[in-house]
Amino acid sequence: MQAASRAGSASKRILDLALSALGILLTSPAWVVIPMAIKLEDGGPVLYGQPRVGIGGRIFMSWKFRSMRPLSDPSAPPLQAHLESERITRVGRIIRPTALDELPQLLSVLRGEMSLVGPRPLAPEEGVAASAGVPTRVVRLEEMAGYQERQSVRPGLTGLAQVRASREAPHRVRIRYDLLYVRNRTLWLDLKLIVWSVWTSLTGAWPRAGRRWVRGRPGPGSVRE
Repeated sequence: MQAASRAGSASKRILDLALSALGILLTSPAWVVIPMAIKLEDGGPVLYGQPRVGIGGRIFMSWKFRSMRPLSDPSAPPLQAHLESERITRVGRIIRPTALDELPQLLSVLRGEMSLVGPRPLAPEEGVAASAGVPTRVVRLEEMAGYQERQSVRPGLTGLAQVRASREAPHRVRIRYDLLYVRNRTLWLDLKLIVWSVWTSLTGAWPRAGRRWVRGRPGPGSVRE
């Protein structure tokens, strides 16, 4: 069993290295055009980085092409931004739906900090309101059931939660999808999720991704609200 697990991990790492290098090569024009467009729009920094939690709780810097205007309060906690947010730049409205803003994360895959497929990397001490409305208490994600098992694999650029759950789905639902992936991951599943994600990027459908699964009838092995 351990030998099979090591072989699977080695195969996954080879897939990560091969496809991330190919991805950088195929998108090389975007690595020139996007930074130029960002600079021309507002003259601000090209990249936006945040500390993220990797495998085993190790912290690494996750970088993206900047798609939003900086917060007036840099100490404010990170929030999920919708496409209609006033903070999103004109360049951001193009690169976010196609996931081109996440191209720099391919370098994290090459460095071994991330994988192409896995749970999305979370911010350190990220939390969620314990109740609706004005939160009286924030529950740290580390306190949620299954968090440690979720962190036993490298975080990914895409994953089952990105494919099957909407961006508005609560953390508890997304963590369940992450655990479903961790417990059932195979190279074949990775390949299917990669192909689906590439197609979604090419069609610019990321803002709509996963909504049919949450609002409609869940597919096999998925979770219910």
